[in-house]
Amino acid sequence: MLGYGTVGSGVVEILRENAELIEKRAGEKIQVKSVLDLRDFPGDPVQDIIVHDFEEIRNDSEVQIVVETMGGLHPAYEFVKASLESGKSVCTSNKALVAAYGPELLKLAEEKNVNFLFEASVGGGIPIIRPLKVSLAPDEILGISGILNGTTNYILTEMAENGSDFDSVLKDAQEKGYAEKDPTADVEGYDACRKIAILTSLAYGKQLDFEDIYTEGITKITDRDIQYAKELGAKIKIFGSSKKVGDKVSAMVAPKLITASHPLYSVDGVFNSILVTGNMVGDVMFYGQGAGKLATASAVVSDVIDEAKHTAINMKTLWEPEKLALMPMEEVASRFFVRIHGRKEEAAELAERAFGKVLSVEAGFEDEFGFVTEEMTEGAFEKAAGEVDIINRIRFD
Repeated sequence: MLGYGTVGSGVVEILRENAELIEKRAGEKIQVKSVLDLRDFPGDPVQDIIVHDFEEIRNDSEVQIVVETMGGLHPAYEFVKASLESGKSVCTSNKALVAAYGPELLKLAEEKNVNFLFEASVGGGIPIIRPLKVSLAPDEILGISGILNGTTNYILTEMAENGSDFDSVLKDAQEKGYAEKDPTADVEGYDACRKIAILTSLAYGKQLDFEDIYTEGITKITDRDIQYAKELGAKIKIFGSSKKVGDKVSAMVAPKLITASHPLYSVDGVFNSILVTGNMVGDVMFYGQGAGKLATASAVVSDVIDEAKHTAINMKTLWEPEKLALMPMEEVASRFFVRIHGRKEEAAELAERAFGKVLSVEAGFEDEFGFVTEEMTEGAFEKAAGEVDIINRIRFD
């Protein structure tokens, strides 16, 4: 074990609590030999196997599987790479590591005839990586759309249900432990971006760099946006999504308005859900806790069991370092909900002049005009937006 924080301690707990069941399913006994951490844990049973030097694990011939739950890129990358080079299989919950170095580490695992698995890197306890690789292997993936971050989903749910403003709900989420002290990665969409990068890379077998994905967070969503959404019979959710368009793929992370006909409409609170569309199977939905100690640790242990069953057998994962051809953002098409400054009559005239036919949305505000456009490209929207005074805009799925 590399790291004995929230997830790492959860892994140890599950391996001990469900030891008999896990042994039956793995076909042999799985024991934690060493736990690497900078800290000591007096009074914790794990203290007897704590080590402070990674080389002790690397050079231990009895260790066949290394579990990385440290988080961050360094030294996690160096430790994982060294473990694979030493002929040890690795599983990780580290989405930053997988998004940045997935193809390299998978290739190294294949060369060493071991495995690099990362079920817990996306969706916490929700099984999605293995189904995408195995269960949906016969299908061409046409699209992936997911509520991939529990923190932001909780914030948007609370804003909608209680009429609270963003800052108040964020503070509440931090007090309840749903949001980090520094919530930037969640509320700006960076966390969801890495997750959709991993899923899209696996779906199409080529590397999609998360830095290339258009990413927009939820910090601009206001109580007025929520009120307009209610008038439309809609909810605002932040999605990580990608879809196949001809021979290219479009990908983005952004808030979207969805109505009750959308499969993910009822996914509220801290829950996550991922909708995958295959050309043969159609729509398949995965739902559950996207984070949390035992939920995430359960996904990690599922990889441990899989690796125990495949010692000296590499389970090939198609994810080449070749870059995925990404559709230019300006060509991506959508409908948009837009709010502009101005009194209704004048603003409506300006909106139609700039955007063409629009559907007005009345939410009782005298100083602005809200409307929904017909489907248009991002490029066309930006051009039209230059002709009006926009307060905010949200894509309408």
